[in-house]
Amino acid sequence: MSYQAFYRAYRPQSFAEMSGQTHIKQTLQNALLYNKTTHAYLFSGPRGTGKTSAAKIFAKALNCENGPTKEPCNTCETCKSITEGSNTDVIEFDAASNSRVEEMRDIIEKVRFAPSNARYKVYIIDEVHMLSTSAFNALLKTLEEPPSHVVFILATTEPHKIPLTIISRCQRFDFKRITSIDIVLRMKEVLTDVGIEYDENVLKIIAQAAAGGMRDALSMLDQVVSFSGEKMTLDDALLVTGSIGQDVFYRLADALIQKDVASALTCVEQLVEDGKDPVRLTEDFITFYRDLLVLIVAPEQIELLEIATGDEAFRELASKFPVDTLYKSITILTNTQQEMRFSNHAKVYLETAIIRLAQVPREAIVTNESNSELEQKVMMLENQLQQLQQQISQGIIPQVNGAVQEQSKRQRTRSQSGVKVSSGRIHEILKTATKSDIQAIKSQWASILQQLQKSHSALLNDAEPVAASSSAFVLKFKYDIHCQMAIENKTFSSSFPQLIANLTGTMYEVLYVPEESWLKIREDFIQQNGLKQGNTEATEGSSLEQSEAIELLQGVEEVSEDPLIVEAEKLFGKEFVEVHDD
Repeated sequence: MSYQAFYRAYRPQSFAEMSGQTHIKQTLQNALLYNKTTHAYLFSGPRGTGKTSAAKIFAKALNCENGPTKEPCNTCETCKSITEGSNTDVIEFDAASNSRVEEMRDIIEKVRFAPSNARYKVYIIDEVHMLSTSAFNALLKTLEEPPSHVVFILATTEPHKIPLTIISRCQRFDFKRITSIDIVLRMKEVLTDVGIEYDENVLKIIAQAAAGGMRDALSMLDQVVSFSGEKMTLDDALLVTGSIGQDVFYRLADALIQKDVASALTCVEQLVEDGKDPVRLTEDFITFYRDLLVLIVAPEQIELLEIATGDEAFRELASKFPVDTLYKSITILTNTQQEMRFSNHAKVYLETAIIRLAQVPREAIVTNESNSELEQKVMMLENQLQQLQQQISQGIIPQVNGAVQEQSKRQRTRSQSGVKVSSGRIHEILKTATKSDIQAIKSQWASILQQLQKSHSALLNDAEPVAASSSAFVLKFKYDIHCQMAIENKTFSSSFPQLIANLTGTMYEVLYVPEESWLKIREDFIQQNGLKQGNTEATEGSSLEQSEAIELLQGVEEVSEDPLIVEAEKLFGKEFVEVHDD
């Protein structure tokens, strides 16, 4: 007999031999056992997950001479003929090559004939999504109300392409990808049966490359066996499957944790030159980081590892990575993998991702020594807390450190006024400020407010100029929020100085300051320049007469608090009010 590939020679012939798909096997077996089978089934799922095999096993269980039973005997003539594909009552139909409506009509015409030598006539339509719209329409009525001796089993890898009217008339079973553990177990059974030595790490490489498909796994196993000869090696498996060894990922990850970008990029360049696919390399790197994450959070679950092993070297490498760093790295690689799908420059995306991985911030890893230090600090804080609680219970008020009080006072001061004030520039204005300059601006203040927009004028309701030089003046706000709004309003900041220039003929620089900050700045300026009331001598080096400076800083901006006098000054002038003060 000629040689048969592993995936054909070891196709499962019973539900017990199927790997995975426990939910589907149990449902079909119970339906057979309690005689609750229906007329149409839809098997959907990725390739190599057992859809066609399950359909044939189900057909054998339906027609077994000892059944219907939950497992076919595989010894009766009916089971043997179905296994060999010679039974005329079990028809396999390839929709990919027979998608026209004519082929479907031929099936419909033969449906009404009773089975010749079996209990049921079973139609297995593979890749059913390839049927044309006309073929689906022709099948619709027969699928809805077939003869009692007919069972349809539709298999597809793309159920979204099947019309909903077809899906609604079938019992749908979704086949899942087979786990790497189940694939490795099945390959062990095959190799043991043929008498070939194997290394479990080799089988893990093949299982990971198969991506959940048993047929792909057995095909690659067949290829590795043919390539290796008597004994399979890890290098042979890596070469045949196109996978990358754990040692390469170890060097790459170690270079990234050391921020050695040059070594990491050199490693990637070598892999690409060896023919490795950048997309596949990115996918495997994600899996490797996932393995490192497993070694950190669940070090005892070694069987979950796919690329890395649980030996001491990989555990030490995993300990160098904080968990957050692995999370961020996996996110970067996942996004890169998605972007590669829409580009012809996958290598560029991979190299960019490697550079970004080297720049991921890494938190300091807590060592045993630092753990002990933290425990000591926690114990000290607990003792201090107990002492404070005892003092409070005894009515003793704990004394607060003076430095702490001063710091909290400074924090309160900063929080009271969040407006950024240029005190240095204000000091420069005060050095050259004159009484005539401030009066020139105040004389036009009412006109300025009237010509402003209402929204801008509202900001200045509680504001007033308090000091001015020939080219700049300080505008004090009573409320911090109004000062902040004036600073942040770009339209106001640009139009306000221009309006003043139109009225006074001078383009002033305007400095905004909250009242609290202004009082502090004024006090500091007085102390720094030695300006004190009662001292009649001029300060050396100052451009102001001392009496004028004191008047400017402590009296000019303080307008009358009486609203009647303020209104009278606006209507009749300040000199008139002073003459008629009484």
